[in-house]
Amino acid sequence: MTPHGRAVPAVPGIITAEQVVQTARSIAAVQEADGGVPWPEGHVDAWNHVECLMAMTVAGLTAEARKGYDWLARVQRDDGAWPMRIVGGEPAERNGESNHAAYVAVGVWHELLVTGDPAFARAMWPVVRKALDFAVGLQTPRGEIVWERAATGLPADYALLTGCSSVYQGLRCGVLLGEHLGDPQPDWELAADRLGHVLAAHPEAFADKSRFSMDWYYPILGGAVRGTAAIERLEEEWDTFVVSGLGIRCVSDQPWVTGAESCELALTLDAIGDRDRALALFRDMQHLRHDDGSYWTGWQFVNEQWFPNEQSAYTAAAVILAADALSGATPAASLFRDAGRHTIPATNPETCGCSHTSTHA
Repeated sequence: MTPHGRAVPAVPGIITAEQVVQTARSIAAVQEADGGVPWPEGHVDAWNHVECLMAMTVAGLTAEARKGYDWLARVQRDDGAWPMRIVGGEPAERNGESNHAAYVAVGVWHELLVTGDPAFARAMWPVVRKALDFAVGLQTPRGEIVWERAATGLPADYALLTGCSSVYQGLRCGVLLGEHLGDPQPDWELAADRLGHVLAAHPEAFADKSRFSMDWYYPILGGAVRGTAAIERLEEEWDTFVVSGLGIRCVSDQPWVTGAESCELALTLDAIGDRDRALALFRDMQHLRHDDGSYWTGWQFVNEQWFPNEQSAYTAAAVILAADALSGATPAASLFRDAGRHTIPATNPETCGCSHTSTHA
């Protein structure tokens, strides 16, 4: 149990509650004094930062997580975004990404589910509103959301499938949060419906990043694709990305399995009810666990070397979130299953009336 009396995830035969807490403490150990949770080489981005806060919340490290949410509130710009990369508290890349901004809604909704603290949610609501308005401001007439807005104010000229899948989940969580706080946001719901349709029916709307495993499973993980379409999508590339006994490849053309992607695919499988394969994959990736509870980012299985030679907080965070989903320990354990609650059935892209050419925000 956490100090607040909540259950800590444990997956029998794979990971214990004590090990989950140890992994969460490995995230807290790299958290900077100002609250930011960096990548191994030192920069902070809002998306991975939020994921780490979610993991610490699950393991009962509420004070550390709240320190991280305070960081988000302080660092957020007036336009609702965060600089793409922040080093030592200062912007290193000033462009703002749509999926970075939208993920704060997932984090705040998750925190509310776990802690049941409406005062925290109300305090973060202005941050969420500005962030999701920034993301929706990058939606094209067809419905995809381009991946960034430059520091000059110009939007990017293309959208990313993985990023948009995450934005979709952010919008759905934002809608739920607004309803809970008595401030409904119908424009976000409409934006999510339009984005969900494009994710399900218009692959041509997105830049081709198909060598990355995230583009394979993220439309399902984020909730835009479910049912038969999700099952078929996973089977199409299963043998391309899954390496039995080790996890999944980050990219299709390299002998490199990564822990974060492996745990995200486990979450994806759990979200569609494929529990056996989710558990098997979660078990397989545990070879990446370090003695201190952290996790190596990845393993190059031809050279038999850690690659990169680092432990990453975001990998540890993905492990904890997968453990929660598979154990059902916290009230947020179904977060990714519930992401598909409002999935828009894919319609025939030849008859839906959408443009098949690229459109800009």
